[in-house]
Amino acid sequence: MTAQGNISADTIGGMKTSDSHEVSQLNELKIDLDAIAVIAHYNANSDIIMDEQMPIFGGYAGGIEETAIVDVATHINAFVMSNASWHLDGPVHIRWGSTNTRETLAIAGWTAAATSQNTDMIKGNQYYPCAGPATEMCLLETAAQSITDTASGREILSGVAAAKGVAENKTTGMEARMMGETARAAAGMEISEVNKILDQLVGMYEKNYDKAPAGKTFQECYDTKTVTPTDEYVKVYDGAKKKLEELGLVY
Repeated sequence: MTAQGNISADTIGGMKTSDSHEVSQLNELKIDLDAIAVIAHYNANSDIIMDEQMPIFGGYAGGIEETAIVDVATHINAFVMSNASWHLDGPVHIRWGSTNTRETLAIAGWTAAATSQNTDMIKGNQYYPCAGPATEMCLLETAAQSITDTASGREILSGVAAAKGVAENKTTGMEARMMGETARAAAGMEISEVNKILDQLVGMYEKNYDKAPAGKTFQECYDTKTVTPTDEYVKVYDGAKKKLEELGLVY
């Protein structure tokens, strides 16, 4: 909206024409009539379409290899069925509800590498750490996925929905900062080195899925007037970053 209250030429209903319009596939490789109607609407309006799907490791698809195959298929399906501009991925663990487990990172990495090498599809990935904001575990989980996404050729990182994305007020900019800074640190690294770092990094938190710290709400770890993190959260962030540097990342 302009200052006068008029809708600008590149804005429709409060959205810019450059904004992505989401539609979701169902698990696994399914769609419903409502989504088909939404896709038809988006296409009729020449919208930028973001097709989203989160294959479930341990679900209908099965294990790591099988879920990776399904994940590649969901990418292809997004562009064939939805006429998507880009696809938002996010393999999730059926037991832990997280995208940051050893298994789901392998699935996401293999899928991105395969589609990057053989297609020009634009790919994103969603972040669902087990732990909540203002905890070291949440930041380390985020870093592990950011390293995986960067090394495997993801163009878009979409995060971070801390506390598995199911708790109110449990998302802050500090998790996204860790995602972004770690992506820059991992860019250009050799895959052999990336795998060594990831093996150690995931080992730091994978035994704590069943007792992941809930963390703090946005209001508890941010100054809501200035929208800046508390000194306590900055200290936690710096501590997590130091551990990542000890593993070999250069920020």
